Amino acid sequence: MIQPVNADKIFVAIAGNIGVGKSTLTGILAENMGWKPFYEAVDENPYLADFYKDMQRWSFHSQVFFLSRRLQHHRQLVDHPGSVVQDRSVYEDAEIFAHNLYEQGKMTARDYQAYHDLYNGIRAFLPPPDLLVYLASNVETLLERIKQRGRDFERDISPDYLNRLNLLYEAWIARWDSCPVLVVPANEMDFQHDAAARADILAGVRECLKPAPVRHLRQLIKTP
Repeated sequence: MIQPVNADKIFVAIAGNIGVGKSTLTGILAENMGWKPFYEAVDENPYLADFYKDMQRWSFHSQVFFLSRRLQHHRQLVDHPGSVVQDRSVYEDAEIFAHNLYEQGKMTARDYQAYHDLYNGIRAFLPPPDLLVYLASNVETLLERIKQRGRDFERDISPDYLNRLNLLYEAWIARWDSCPVLVVPANEMDFQHDAAARADILAGVRECLKPAPVRHLRQLIKTP
């Protein structure tokens, strides 16, 4: 159920696959809209390097860390007096990454059930964002951007892994109905370097945040 937007306090979440540009867009929106950014705690995860070396052993530990840290961020941004933009939502941890690990046999059924019970128990008390911005991209673009940012623990991420995540993202976005969704074709829009692309996204965000019924459940930024 979509709730009315409170213009005095806006909550926008940026969603998308590894390397798609979530942190970059979070910074752009924060700077241009005057919002407080909340960034993903990737570099703080003490299990991440081990996870990429041995996913089956460390998947539960890594996912619980991400879930706990993002829940802390969610509480902070809900309590923040002004508008906020979040780099990756709490929903993606369960709906995408933990789900994929379980499907691929990298997380046991027992661990997945315990993780999902925790997620479902807490999610009921979390207010959803006013807008979800989904950055969609093909695997080739994701691999190139992952290479460019040069994180050692990401060097061995396979195209197959990214493709499976993309499929889960598309399925999740298709069933999401808690707030409007702005879909950005990130492989076609270089918003980090292209001022016109940034302007198009900012215009799309403003359009989606207009009071109902003007705003739409889903809006896709279309490029020439």
